[in-house]
Amino acid sequence: MLRDIRELADDPAAYAAELNRRWGGLLSYRYLGRSYSTMDVDAQDTVTIRHDMRNPAGGLLMAVLGIVSPDSGLVSDLEAVPNPVIHSIQVVDPGHDVRRIEIQSEDLKRGRQMAYSRSRIVDADNPSRVLALNEGQGVSIGVPPDGLGKMELNPIEVADSPDLPPLWQVFGAVRRPGGAWAMPELSVEVASPDAALHVGPQFVILETAALDAAAAVMGTDRLQGVSSHVMFLARGKIGPFRADAEPIRGPGSTVAVRVTLHDEGACDKAITTGSYLFRFGG
Repeated sequence: MLRDIRELADDPAAYAAELNRRWGGLLSYRYLGRSYSTMDVDAQDTVTIRHDMRNPAGGLLMAVLGIVSPDSGLVSDLEAVPNPVIHSIQVVDPGHDVRRIEIQSEDLKRGRQMAYSRSRIVDADNPSRVLALNEGQGVSIGVPPDGLGKMELNPIEVADSPDLPPLWQVFGAVRRPGGAWAMPELSVEVASPDAALHVGPQFVILETAALDAAAAVMGTDRLQGVSSHVMFLARGKIGPFRADAEPIRGPGSTVAVRVTLHDEGACDKAITTGSYLFRFGG
C-alpha cells in the first residue's frame, strides 16, 4: 500500500521530501513533458507535441489536453491536497499541424474547500489560435504544511517518432479478451501524493476505451474527440481498474460514448465516469 502524504502533515520536512519524491516520480507529467510554473523551478506552461499525443485521425488526444490542464481550481499541491470533482474539454481546433501547446489557466473561484478554474489551450507558436477550452472543479482534502518550495521536475526524455508506443501502453493498460480495457493495481508511478489513482492515467484509459467503442460502431478509428465531461466519484485506491464503455450512435458522422471506471480491488466500486463525443475525420 502506498502512503497517503496527508499522514505527514505534522512533519514539514518529511512532507516536503515525500512530495518532491512523489511529484517527481509521477508518470503523467514526466512522460508528457509537462511542468507547472506554480510547482516547478524554471517551468514554462508549454508542452511539445509528439506523435503519441495524437489520435489516429491526426488530431490531439483529449487525454493529453486533460493531463496538461487538469483544472481542479486548486493551483498547486503546495497549497492544498487537491482532489478533482469535474473536468470538461471542448475541442475548438484538433491541431493537426501544431508543434507546441501553451496552457493559459485562470482561477474562477476558491472557497474554503471547493475551487473552480478554467484553461485556454493555444498553439504556443501562434497564441491567437485556440485549440481547446477546459473547465474544472475540485475539492481540497487536506492542507500541506507552510513553507513548501517549488520542486525540480525531471522529465523523461522521449524522442519523437512515429514508432512511439501508444500512451495506453505506457500507462500499463490492456484490452481484455472480453473487450474491456483495464489497468493494473495501483503503483507509485500512477498514484497521486494522496495515494490514489492520478487523473492522468484515468484520462488515458477513459479515452482509449471510448475511442475503441466508438470505432467499433463507426467502422473506423479515424475519429476526433470533440468534447468530454468527466466526473470523479471516488478515489481509486487498489485496482485493477476496469473501464466499461457504452457507445451511442449519433446522426451523420458523430458517436457518443459513456465510460465508467471501476476499482475491482474495492468491490468493483465505480470511481470515475465520463462521456465523450467523437466525429469522423476530425
